[in-house]
Amino acid sequence: MTDSDLLARYNYDEFIPAKFEPWLRFESSPPLGKPAPDFPLWHLNERETQLSAIWSQHAYTIIEFGSFT
Repeated sequence: MTDSDLLARYNYDEFIPAKFEPWLRFESSPPLGKPAPDFPLWHLNERETQLSAIWSQHAYTIIEFGSFT
């Protein structure tokens, strides 16, 4: 799958289960209350950091993924 194919699938034109359910993979998520795996994140100024670096500075961390319209 090319990047443009992936973007076309992600930017669906209507909010119906057939178009958003393939992106939901809750079974792959860590259980509630368990730490998420460490991974790279980027600040708005494009500076890279790690999730673990954010955890070390804050008691609670919320990371939003995806698009909310």
